[in-house]
Amino acid sequence: MLYPKNFEEKIGFDKIRGRIKSHCLSTLGKEKTDQIKFSSSPRFIALLIDQVAEFREILEMEENFPLDHCINMKDALEKIRIEGTYMEQDEVYNLRQNQTTIKNILGFLKKRYNEDKYQKLYHIARNIKTYPFITERIDQILTNKGEMKDTASQELKRLRDEIREKESAVSSRIGRIFKQLKQQGVVEEDSSLAIRGGRAVIPIDARLKRKINGLIQDESASGKTVYIEPSEIVELNNQIKEMRYEEKREVVRILRALATDIRPYLDDLLQANDFLGTIDFIRAKALFAREIHATRPAMVKHPHLRWYQAIHPLLYLNFKKENRQVVPLDIALDNEKQRILVISGPNAGGKSVCL
Repeated sequence: MLYPKNFEEKIGFDKIRGRIKSHCLSTLGKEKTDQIKFSSSPRFIALLIDQVAEFREILEMEENFPLDHCINMKDALEKIRIEGTYMEQDEVYNLRQNQTTIKNILGFLKKRYNEDKYQKLYHIARNIKTYPFITERIDQILTNKGEMKDTASQELKRLRDEIREKESAVSSRIGRIFKQLKQQGVVEEDSSLAIRGGRAVIPIDARLKRKINGLIQDESASGKTVYIEPSEIVELNNQIKEMRYEEKREVVRILRALATDIRPYLDDLLQANDFLGTIDFIRAKALFAREIHATRPAMVKHPHLRWYQAIHPLLYLNFKKENRQVVPLDIALDNEKQRILVISGPNAGGKSVCL
């Protein structure tokens, strides 16, 4: 129990929490930062300090730590627990990116563990599983840019080939019509084809609109120009539109099939997702520790406090902007000789900051 309720604000820890969150790469890490609580367990605190110390060593001694992608996939993964549901295409792509990142982190930590490094970080990673099957399955349907491959299914390939063929026919036909209208003086010589509502249209003076058989798809703000879709290509464009709907339905079918294949591994994927957040969180703490030039404290299990040249981290960061130096303090309290600390001094002398 903490007393008073606003204890965090009184000691400025809410601002420390904010500084750590600013170093997080993802909502995963920020959520972990929000979950920080005070602890009275020396063993637990020592473990957290060891983790941060190891990651700080990584930041200072290693060339690259492979935290390339850190995207919170929890909601997307939980969503597909229900049969018939699916992840959106961008969510599948993000899952693929995360899986690669997790695999690389595990490889990094395992290699260093064998060299007797980063033991505490490896302990977090040792039960995390990756499944090559999942990344291979995603690679079957998505490109390395996250686009759905034509070859994701035979039906999708057929539809896209046919759409391209019809779009080519529309382009050729409207090009010929446009050229003829220019020759007839119906369309201005320097005008060009336009796109309205995903359809190729011909811009024409509103006074001459009856010179072309077709549908008016749009008009200019002034009303002087109308954009007409020639009757000859209306039916072709309608067919293309229908086929686009078929294409979307096929993409959804492919994504549903993928979700069915992934569903048995959801618990492991969610655990890996949480692991990624933990790594992001530890990294953020290590970055903050480096930012304030923190030193690793020695922990004891009995009431004892001995700080040498201690500096308030928030005061240090504020003074740093102004090129000012913080006056450090030596503070000692224990259960034997130094049980009471008296702080005195003039106004604005630093008593509250010390406390």
